[in-house]
Amino acid sequence: MGKIRIAIAGLGNCPSSLIQGIYYYRDKNPEDAIGLMHWEIGGYKPSDIEVVAAFDIDKRKVGKDVSEAMFALPNCTKVFCPDVPYMGVKVHMGKILDGVSDHMKDYDEKYTFVPADVPEPSKEDIIGILKESGAEILLNYMPVGSEEATRFYADCALSAGVAFINNIPVFIASSPVWARKFKDRNLPLIGDDIKSQLGATITHRTLTDLFKKRGVKLERTYQLNTGGNTDFLNMLNRHRLASKKKSKTEAVQSVAARRLDAENIHIGPSDYVPWQKDNKVCFIRMEGKLFGDVPMELELRLSVEDSPNSAGVAIDSIRCAKLALERGIGGVLEGPSAYFCKHPPRQYTDDEAYRLVEEFIGDHAGKAYERVDYSGWEGQSVSAQGR
Repeated sequence: MGKIRIAIAGLGNCPSSLIQGIYYYRDKNPEDAIGLMHWEIGGYKPSDIEVVAAFDIDKRKVGKDVSEAMFALPNCTKVFCPDVPYMGVKVHMGKILDGVSDHMKDYDEKYTFVPADVPEPSKEDIIGILKESGAEILLNYMPVGSEEATRFYADCALSAGVAFINNIPVFIASSPVWARKFKDRNLPLIGDDIKSQLGATITHRTLTDLFKKRGVKLERTYQLNTGGNTDFLNMLNRHRLASKKKSKTEAVQSVAARRLDAENIHIGPSDYVPWQKDNKVCFIRMEGKLFGDVPMELELRLSVEDSPNSAGVAIDSIRCAKLALERGIGGVLEGPSAYFCKHPPRQYTDDEAYRLVEEFIGDHAGKAYERVDYSGWEGQSVSAQGR
């Protein structure tokens, strides 16, 4: 089948888990490949993914081979595949822009970025690297709140003629302007904000959908998350959280029987606990009323390794983008975006999004992925049920 050549912007914990997974599953069989949603997609296995370019700004990573840099501080994710071979792919200096929050300078360097003493590249430099490497897909892993940096890399992808997967809550796929740009260039686009394999958002959505299906009125809910990786440290700057809170909140609101008033729903990162490292702990509380207006309460605690939890989704997202390239499908991939991301341009229930992804993988969707319509779009992803 050949390889799927990817480039990565931001070599943090999530890409580290993704790359480990590429090699971890290399010698596995379908029968013992635990943790994958799909062993093959369009004939491509996880091991068919190849990193051909990477960008970062940390002095402990820039200039190093990806196989070494992916384990460098401040990365702290679980190492489940330590034997990643030398890849012959050097980490290039990336564009900083708003990729680092000012408050992170106040923390010990083992927890935060240490900018490399290397000149920043120009847009033309990044485009040249993408083209020279033969990259087909660029994955955005900038820190939350990196609005300028995300738009910069999205623009580089357009200019280099590569697909773009936006794994963070900056609105690219769910922006009609950016969606049209990728459609006009016939380049696949998946986004926004990757939804973990079994994390806080998918669990909260499933429970909210269950309330609806079982006739339970949801009156109030919250989701509180703590973690100790660089992402949680970055999000101590509340000014960088606007798009993150919107993305996570809309993911839950979109599957509720009735949208909750803002005062009755709180979803978002809550605090940074260094010793948790890449382990994320989520607390969900839901209050509602059953038959006869009898009140009920549900509380749940979920503990997961944050980055491996996203890597299983990224591996499928990459392979769907590759299929779109092969089939000549450009613009937002609606089904994959809805199933793999928290803030797609159009929200579906997870069952419906799953069906759309299976259709896409099986090549039954055809021209359906050209149907994204932004007329009347008012700045938030829309529910399919409301269209």
